[in-house]
Amino acid sequence: MRIVLIGDGLSPHLLKWARALAARRVELWVASSRGFLPGFDGLVAPGRRLALGHEAAHAGGNVAVLAKLPRLGAWLRRVDADWLHAHYLTSHGTLAWLARRFWRLRARLVGSAWGSDILVTPERSPAYRWLTRRVLRACALTTSDSAYMARRMAELGAAEVMTFPFGLEAMPPAPPAKSPWLFFANRGLEPLYRPERVLALFAAVAAHRPEARLVVANDGSLAATLADQARQLGLRVGRLDEGAQIEFTGRLDAAGLAAWYAPARWYLSLPESDSVSVSVLEAMAQGCIPLLSDLPANRELVQDGRNGLIVPEDGFEITALEPLAAAAEAIGRANREWVERNALFAPSVERFLARLRELGPA
Repeated sequence: MRIVLIGDGLSPHLLKWARALAARRVELWVASSRGFLPGFDGLVAPGRRLALGHEAAHAGGNVAVLAKLPRLGAWLRRVDADWLHAHYLTSHGTLAWLARRFWRLRARLVGSAWGSDILVTPERSPAYRWLTRRVLRACALTTSDSAYMARRMAELGAAEVMTFPFGLEAMPPAPPAKSPWLFFANRGLEPLYRPERVLALFAAVAAHRPEARLVVANDGSLAATLADQARQLGLRVGRLDEGAQIEFTGRLDAAGLAAWYAPARWYLSLPESDSVSVSVLEAMAQGCIPLLSDLPANRELVQDGRNGLIVPEDGFEITALEPLAAAAEAIGRANREWVERNALFAPSVERFLARLRELGPA
């Protein structure tokens, strides 16, 4: 089976898909709207890769990426794949759909939704909604990482949606002893993820529990202002090992993230829109207790007050943390076990490929 991944080759998420597919004896090709992470070297031969060199305005790309369509279409015509697997439907899905249509490719189309391409972009305008519907209808199969997003995809016209978390490639080792009041947050420092709300919540916790500490990883357009906001909230900013209450680390690699997941008792993720987040799954696999915004997909992961907390928009009672803190060791073990049962990536990819074989080539 010859499959072409179409997405952003500078995204670790696309690289993760490439690793999973390459390990399962498919003939894998990759077209990237931008370039490629070094991890693709040795995984997919250079002759099976196409870098379009687009400079995207945000993670999903933008309308300008359509200028790359002629080059992509001609390349796909030469590849003659069985399946085009597009990631992020309103940019790369559009490219794949148009290339298939105008270059009369025999390949069938499968699309993987990433979150905002379904939950945010279609609400921006009737044109985006029409485009999303059109791409979904063109897909023989689509994938979603939450039941909530799968329902929305069906409402928008998807014929068949396979739902599974974009899970972990392997379980991490059991974490060492946790620091009881260490919090960790690593979502993008962008308006969508509301890092300012993370700081405000932590400031309230620190007022109740002076020993509380917070580490904020990642970067983004709000990075320059967050340290000032933390100081305005009365928090000491710097290095935790030098007495600070909050430390901003910038973007970390996988090892750097694991080094903070492991000792952290609590994990904060408060975006305004989200599907099932890989970061939340990583935190749960490390035995963290998640504090999440009140979104349908988050309620698929957290039973409020039992294995984490759903943080309401209109306020948060800090005392709600105390019962969880008292049962923290048992909750951490239960969260790890849930991820191991439900959110490992390899079994889901096996099911995905089995379904492609059932559907058959064009």
